[in-house]
Amino acid sequence: MHYHALVALDAIDHVLIDELQHNGRITNLELAERIGLSPSACLRRVRSLEESGVIVGYRALIDRAVQGRSTSVFVEITLTSQEESVLDAFEAAVAVHPSVMSCHLMAGDADYLVHVACEDVSHYEQLHRTHLAQLPGVARIRSSFALRTVVER
Repeated sequence: MHYHALVALDAIDHVLIDELQHNGRITNLELAERIGLSPSACLRRVRSLEESGVIVGYRALIDRAVQGRSTSVFVEITLTSQEESVLDAFEAAVAVHPSVMSCHLMAGDADYLVHVACEDVSHYEQLHRTHLAQLPGVARIRSSFALRTVVER
């Protein structure tokens, strides 16, 4: 388990982070203008947030509908055991499938919550049979289909 030192953020840091979450490709000059800092002060703050681990990277957001994978399914998976070897085997196997957008170890009824992006219900059925149900240690699978994304950051 990773434990990180807490980093004290001020109001400017929060605004800076919000701007970068909306547009990670914004130029330093435009970012500085938007938050009311000089370009050099803005760059120092961004670098400080990166070095402290607050900002861990920059990613491209992909429109899954353009890729033909507009159906989001949230899958609760319960394993047969909580043994570390079972957890490790499951995590290694679930991580390699390209339809898996995220996987979270959970507290509560299910052991994992897996976000899957697929073409449609029949594609999910195939994925369920050929991949999810075949993952190591799976005892129970419960699937919920998203109707619409309201917020995604």
